[in-house]
Amino acid sequence: MLLAVSGIYEQEAPQAAGAPRDPARDAEREGGLATRTRPRVERPQRYKVLLFNDDYTPMEFVVAILEQVFGKGPSEATAIMLKIHNSGLGVAGVYVLELAETKVATVHRMAEERGYPLRAGTEKE
Repeated sequence: MLLAVSGIYEQEAPQAAGAPRDPARDAEREGGLATRTRPRVERPQRYKVLLFNDDYTPMEFVVAILEQVFGKGPSEATAIMLKIHNSGLGVAGVYVLELAETKVATVHRMAEERGYPLRAGTEKE
């Protein structure tokens, strides 16, 4: 076996037959495949993005928001819009906090650009 000492490789002296063995070295060489356990990583908190009903924002605009910002299909977007209209609020999607906040800001910006008072918010799942 070669040992690196000050950048020079030297041959390790073989152990004599009766010499005491180093238990730390034996444990290091024993066992076959070296494995390391990885620590468990917690999943990030998830947040619901809620859209709130109002009397001024057209239903078509809410459907368009759900399709463009949240990636919903036309039938799913319509179903969510009707839930928002009938119950006062609806869940547009569930995301990690940063993404949920970005989606809320996008909804507010798009609604403001068109002059609608549509509001959105986040809530822990």
